[in-house]
Amino acid sequence: MKKNIITTLVIVGAIVLIAFVLMKNKRENQAKIDVVAEKNAAVSVKIDTVKTENISLDFSANGNFEPAQELSFTSEKSGKVIKVLVKEGDVVHVGQTLAILRSDAINVNNQTANASYQTALTDYNRYENAYKTGGVTKQQLDQAKMQLVNAKANLSQANINLGDTNVKATINGIINKRYIEPGSYVSTMPAITLFDIVNVSKLKLTVTVNETQVANLKVGTTTKVTSSVYPDKSFSGKITFIAPKADSSLSFPVEIEISNNASNDLRAGMYGTAEFSSNKQKQSLMIVPRIAFVGSVSSNQVFVIEKGVAKLKTVTAGRILGDKVEILKGLSNGETVITTGQINLQDGNPVEVIK
Repeated sequence: MKKNIITTLVIVGAIVLIAFVLMKNKRENQAKIDVVAEKNAAVSVKIDTVKTENISLDFSANGNFEPAQELSFTSEKSGKVIKVLVKEGDVVHVGQTLAILRSDAINVNNQTANASYQTALTDYNRYENAYKTGGVTKQQLDQAKMQLVNAKANLSQANINLGDTNVKATINGIINKRYIEPGSYVSTMPAITLFDIVNVSKLKLTVTVNETQVANLKVGTTTKVTSSVYPDKSFSGKITFIAPKADSSLSFPVEIEISNNASNDLRAGMYGTAEFSSNKQKQSLMIVPRIAFVGSVSSNQVFVIEKGVAKLKTVTAGRILGDKVEILKGLSNGETVITTGQINLQDGNPVEVIK
């Protein structure tokens, strides 16, 4: 009996010892897990420093040159092309004949209309003289006059139709593309394009600027324009239009008119750069990188680091200067702002700075 009691006590003691060891090991493992979790809780970020810099307010904007005038020229009459008087690359002027259409049927109609007009004119003169002597009534004279008016209108239309067989340029420019050859048949239903005419004596360059930049621009202001194709040449441009409303990207389209040189070096479709100068060449501004803002500049929020912890701050943003933003209020020189990793941050999160 005594032996059984001793055995039971030994077993109980062993169980207690095992339980103690297991609890100790659990506490040690939990401590290790807590340390790892604490380390893993730190969000990896990149940083920059708030600083004051001398910033030039000059800026440039890019776009593509477009012709001042461009026309896809169609015929006003249907018919067979007899002659084509211009080729691609030819310079043409308003009123110049570009092509001639077959006009046999139109000539016949014109002659018929002219004969009808002469007959109506003769009849009216005869009725007018007879009316003076009482030979015809006023009603007969009025009918003769109406026939004369109608015949004159028909002759005018026939003359227009005859003139339309000579296809003439309606703008000055260069034949960029010719679509017809002698023997081609053109129609008005559907309309057939005969020529593309482009006027590059003047071009326009459309660029976009942000809200800060557009505030300093005015219609009529001259600006320097360059092309990557001619790095050693510059052209004078004039602002002709500033959009009163921003586009979907919150940018404002600006159109600049440029007079081409005598050799028309600039061509539509080339890449161009407009350079805008500011009256205030440089200013000392407190700036941060644009990417430091949470979401976008309009949020006016940035994360700073204080004692290894991310702190969300509300600031007042000023002008956007390329990849930098002016800070009017909310930050001080030397503060550290977070530039990447904000998407994973909340106010108070520990952070780990990476290079």
